[in-house]
Amino acid sequence: MILLKHVELLSPAGDLECIEAAVRFGADACYLGGSFLQLRAASVGFTPEKLAQAAQYLHQNGKKLYVTVNSYPNNSEIPQLPAYAKELFAAGADGAIVSDLGAIYEMKNAEPRLAIHVSTQANCQNYKTAEVYYNMGASRVVLGRELSLEEIRELRALCPGELELEAFIHGAMCMSYSGRCLLSAYFNARSANRGACTQPCRWQYYLMEQSRPGVYLPIEEEAGATTILSSADLNTISFIHEIIEAGVDSLKIEGRMKTPYYVATVTNAYRRAIDRSAPIELLEHELQCISHRPYSSGFYYGALKASGFNDGVYRQECVFAGIVREARKGEILIEQRGKFVLGDTLEVLSPDSMGGHFRVEAMFDSEGNSVAEASHAQQLLRIPCALSLSPGDLLRRRIEQTQ
Repeated sequence: MILLKHVELLSPAGDLECIEAAVRFGADACYLGGSFLQLRAASVGFTPEKLAQAAQYLHQNGKKLYVTVNSYPNNSEIPQLPAYAKELFAAGADGAIVSDLGAIYEMKNAEPRLAIHVSTQANCQNYKTAEVYYNMGASRVVLGRELSLEEIRELRALCPGELELEAFIHGAMCMSYSGRCLLSAYFNARSANRGACTQPCRWQYYLMEQSRPGVYLPIEEEAGATTILSSADLNTISFIHEIIEAGVDSLKIEGRMKTPYYVATVTNAYRRAIDRSAPIELLEHELQCISHRPYSSGFYYGALKASGFNDGVYRQECVFAGIVREARKGEILIEQRGKFVLGDTLEVLSPDSMGGHFRVEAMFDSEGNSVAEASHAQQLLRIPCALSLSPGDLLRRRIEQTQ
């Protein structure tokens, strides 16, 4: 067995609130997109000011920050890369996640102090490719998602020992080779490789015979659904230690467009799994509390196999109810994030404990008025609670309750 060293748990962040959730629930580092060449360009790019703020917060908490520069640049964007590399380092980034070969070369030459992590978009599948990136100055390779555990073990044994390996452990998987898809560009002139994917893999498709235009025949698997192109979500919590033992240094959670509740729940589950501080069966149940498609083990055990019927439908057992902002003996102040009413039971998501829950017997608005329901977005409410909670704890509600 490989002698285990500290492994990094790497969480996604689409805003500062997600970073706070990731840190509180056990992440060792966060990755986010900046203002240039990141693959979630439409909504979750950090401005230079916000990026510097994120770096400061993470460093104050002993964590690291990596910035995605994983979109494929065109000719006019290459000259901007040297200045951007210097900007990221000056802002406090600990590394840049880069997919394009030319971008790696330009950024490393311009700012040698900025660590380069080769993106999964570069689909590194073998030790020789990893070695070439290492010789170019990369300190880490994010492995192609198609690799099995056995292939990762072999790659680890054959590539330079100083080169770190990173692998995805949870979240959405793209149907195309290492995520490099052309469907969105073809249908909507919005390239997935330029941060503008419209997710056509999740659309419903029909078959039309050439001589019968306008006659659409459904392509159905089961239950009237067409999901041939819609992949399952990756979930490795039951074998996370096998991934660590294969030689992976950084365990990456997908989801830069997810909510703080998602980031907190998944980070918390994997933190506890890595630390062996909770039963895996309980942590598997925790991962049912977030919005997800059917789960899969990906390629880790070899060729991707269909694991039952994937209806492409998102499911979740719980919804985000609120964030604890203040906690005192017998009472909490929460910021509402989802509707709940008197009589509902709220569950507690906390890095300090598991399984806490309480019944909402009363609640009061900011003026001290008694209210029967929490239905206003981000409303501040005081609620009697006998549990010992802390600011930053999250509250959730089982879906079978209030609608």
